[in-house]
Amino acid sequence: MNAPAIVILGTGALATARRIQALYVERGAHAAAGVATACQVHALQGRVEADVSYSELGAQLRELYARGTPIVALCAAGIVIRCLAPLLSNKGAEPPVLAVAEDGSAVVPLLGGLAGVNVMARDIAAALAVQPAITTSGELRFGTCVLNPPDGYALADLGQGKRFVSDLLAGESTRIEGDAPWLDDAQLPRSESARLAIRVTPRAWDGREDELVIHPRSVVAAVVSDDADADSADAIVARVRAALKAHGLAMLSLAALLAPSASMADPALAQAARLLEVPLRFSDAGAEPGETNAARLLHTALRVPHETLHDDAHPNVALALCSLAIDAATLGRARGRLTVIGLGPGCAELMVPAARTALNEATDVLGYDTYVKMAGPLRADQRVHGTDNRKEMQRARHAFELASEGRSVVMVSSGDPGVFAMAAAVLEALEASSNDAWAAVELSIVPGVSAALATAAQAGAPLGHDFCMLSLSDNLKPWTIIETRLRHAAQADLVIAFYNPVSRARPWQLDKALDIVREYRAPSTQVVLGRDIGRPGGTLRTLTLGELCSADVDMRTMVIVGSSLTRKFACGDNGAQWVYTPRWYE
Repeated sequence: MNAPAIVILGTGALATARRIQALYVERGAHAAAGVATACQVHALQGRVEADVSYSELGAQLRELYARGTPIVALCAAGIVIRCLAPLLSNKGAEPPVLAVAEDGSAVVPLLGGLAGVNVMARDIAAALAVQPAITTSGELRFGTCVLNPPDGYALADLGQGKRFVSDLLAGESTRIEGDAPWLDDAQLPRSESARLAIRVTPRAWDGREDELVIHPRSVVAAVVSDDADADSADAIVARVRAALKAHGLAMLSLAALLAPSASMADPALAQAARLLEVPLRFSDAGAEPGETNAARLLHTALRVPHETLHDDAHPNVALALCSLAIDAATLGRARGRLTVIGLGPGCAELMVPAARTALNEATDVLGYDTYVKMAGPLRADQRVHGTDNRKEMQRARHAFELASEGRSVVMVSSGDPGVFAMAAAVLEALEASSNDAWAAVELSIVPGVSAALATAAQAGAPLGHDFCMLSLSDNLKPWTIIETRLRHAAQADLVIAFYNPVSRARPWQLDKALDIVREYRAPSTQVVLGRDIGRPGGTLRTLTLGELCSADVDMRTMVIVGSSLTRKFACGDNGAQWVYTPRWYE
């Protein structure tokens, strides 16, 4: 189960929230790689500083709920219920939701009985040294939720499960067929001659109403293709389903899809795994004589005894049937993933959700030390590779090496990764490499809010018409190129956003750039200076081109020089000033 989002309204709840967070941080330190265990405290903006800020409680709770994130809300239960009421339509798909008193004196599970909410309630209550307010009849009677088997097991039919538990509550006894160690300590009414049976089996349920069937995920499907053209995802899924059906195995017993390492970049395999709702793993076939390619994959990847099942009608599929549930992470290896993200200007609320998701799922985080620290909080089990800001290519190559080992790697940039940042360096490293393992890595780039856009948004809309972005750093391009581009941009009357305006090594370049701009722009041209926008202590200043000098700027300042049409005006009694460039042009 993923760690929860801990949601608070004020400072009075922060201490309790941190105690709950510590429970999941400790658990995350022992979690398997790739398990999403990052636990953050979400606080109402302007009231308390926490890990994530939000502006409206209802919207925040609904967004977390819709994403399937477990929620621990430190407020009245009624508030949570009213906020989530519009979304409560599918009991089988709800994440755990709990209400906890601000002082930690009460822990009330509200939603997610089939997703482990009562287990969470007991864990949190134990950490807070209180009794959880569990009201579920089956849990109170039997000490466990029979309909919520542990990871690695799946309930065959929820509707039948409810009827089964209802019969138990009405006084029936049950017997257990198969291996169900999580029920050893449950206070179930048992009898070897009972009419009802809890049956743990990979075999498909036949519809009998006197059975509660639980499927261990103990089957692995290996798929290969002998065709010149790759199979479609639908074709792969159809073959796997047919093979399971031919052997009387339940779809829910499938633990993983296994394929040859040479097919790692095949998008059809990834799509097939998503359709089958199982992990996709890869292995190299061994040299077992007399076996099909698919069967050899299973022999190589599986480290436990298993029975290999063949189907003459589908020779490119082989099934491994194990006696116990299989942890997919122990099979072969996953396809490595490298995600290049932009953090935005520095504040958590301006980081796009996809970037935070990538960070939560990462095994390794790379980047310039300052940016990696901005990306936190990170899990204790995540490996952090912080480096100097001048080692971009070395960092990019290191990221591919890690990802080609099957790890989930995130490369961190500030702002947008494609604007004077690491996305270009990553692609340059990939193009220059002839390494097939690097080419097989799943590469994606997640956009972010660039410094120019963040500064412009605070000022108003100075980038409201055509604009360009120029870096004044000559580390990777000669100054003559910078001057040529700058002169053309100024002559074209484009708004210009300057990155890397000054540094200790080149304090003269901004003044030189401004001299060129002043050949084409009036002294009254509007200029916006944004320093550390989106970070603590950030400042915004507007002035004119005639007033601007290099002493006003440092390396952490974004300089936006307006066009001839960019204007500034005051609005309201508080004298708020806005800068914008009209969408029309004279």
